[in-house]
Amino acid sequence: MKTTAASATARHLVASTGIVMFFFIISRALGLAREIAISYQFGTSAQLDAYVAAFRIPDLLFNLVAGGALASAFIPPFSKLLSDGAVRGSWRLATQVINLVFVVVVALCVAAALFAEPLVKYSVGVGFAPEQQLLTASLMRVMLLTPAVFAVSGIVMGILNAHQEFLLPAAAPALYNLAIIAGALLLAPTLGVYGLAIGVVVGALLHLAIQVPWLFRHKIEYTASLGIHDAGVRHVIQLVIPRTLGIAATQINFLVNTMLASTLVVGSLAALNYAFLLILLPIGVIAQSIATVLFPTFSRLYAADDLNGLRRGFSAGFRVTLFLTAPATIGLMLLARPIIQILFQRGAFTAESTEMTLTALELFAVGLFAHAGLETLTRAFYAMHDTATPVRIGVASVVLNIILSLILIGPLRLGGLALANSIATMLEMLALLYLLRPRLRGIEGKTIAVSAAKMLVGAIVMAIAISLFAQTPIATSALFFLIGGSIIGGSAYFLTMFVLRSDEITLALKSIKFKAKS
Repeated sequence: MKTTAASATARHLVASTGIVMFFFIISRALGLAREIAISYQFGTSAQLDAYVAAFRIPDLLFNLVAGGALASAFIPPFSKLLSDGAVRGSWRLATQVINLVFVVVVALCVAAALFAEPLVKYSVGVGFAPEQQLLTASLMRVMLLTPAVFAVSGIVMGILNAHQEFLLPAAAPALYNLAIIAGALLLAPTLGVYGLAIGVVVGALLHLAIQVPWLFRHKIEYTASLGIHDAGVRHVIQLVIPRTLGIAATQINFLVNTMLASTLVVGSLAALNYAFLLILLPIGVIAQSIATVLFPTFSRLYAADDLNGLRRGFSAGFRVTLFLTAPATIGLMLLARPIIQILFQRGAFTAESTEMTLTALELFAVGLFAHAGLETLTRAFYAMHDTATPVRIGVASVVLNIILSLILIGPLRLGGLALANSIATMLEMLALLYLLRPRLRGIEGKTIAVSAAKMLVGAIVMAIAISLFAQTPIATSALFFLIGGSIIGGSAYFLTMFVLRSDEITLALKSIKFKAKS
């Protein structure tokens, strides 16, 4: 019976991860299509610089009050109420948190809209010309309609994930991207960059709308209260404050990078944004999909005082994440040029735009594996109701990032901002690994180290294979170089890992066989 229960749990995790990963792939593919559509219409123009800068303030408000910080703080106590059978109490907590965060976000957005011009002039658009600053402020006012919608949608997403419902939350970002694509293709030709801003607003509404029917089907019990004096709400606030401080530090880092990029040549901010969004593709498809499924499981294991299970779950999730992102790291570093040329170089996106984006992408890719590893690492801390430790390390990483950005932007210009981010992120991952070890009474460090060594060997073999292929006549074509380099490099990596008897490949093969039998 124990084996049957374990098999059922494994089957559920495999299925849930598959669902989430599938929709993360769809969402990221649509996100890529979104950037292709945007690049065709606007390239690396001053208009797009204004749009990217305008996005920063609404994004800042959402992340400070209701972003990942709130979801991370909300899911553990909400999950505990569910596991204790307190269904009515869980609905009361959820609706009170929704009410409170909605009121706070709306108030902040109104204030930001009223002071849009000075916000732009002295922050995100400090290096822009006056007319570009006015455009940025106008775009920002339109997009300030979205944070409150995303705030509610984010909490609803946490509710569904806590109920082990991953389909609708995973599908929501796809609708968001579709709306922006429609804005770029249908509205931008007549409305210019305002078409993108309208697409963002419509996308936010769709992001929430697709999840709401689940709440009605499960007969949510609404409580018309902010819950300020409710113990559950206050506990969520206590958990979210440290994490919010960490998010604030990260957002300050984004603002500083935006300010610095705005002082460089026109298009620098757009190029930096294209490069970072390409880095987010493998992070979303691999790291976030794995971490999204693992987080509720981590929370339940910690609530059940099963530290051994939590340790094993973290080690497996962390290793699989690194195993899958290692080839993506090498691929983005060595195949950056054909990737950018094939995806973006058409319409308003010129060869000069490619060169600007190339430098940033290559240096962002250096830290890709660390960004991915942090997804699982931070969720292990959050599951243990420890939001303070990741915040302290995150703040230190942001401070280091800003210092390095100021140092490196001189000699490396746009590339300096990307390299600073990669160095700081790698050090952040190592610091959190070190601090997690005593909390879990070990992290299966030897197993992780052996796996990492094998991945390093595989990555080196992959890099050599791609470099050799680059010397062949067929590689002179960007398309053939990308396709051939991906196939040859990927094959070299996975073949090397198979020869080295990587535990991660063995686990993957067992999962495939298990699914085939079931």
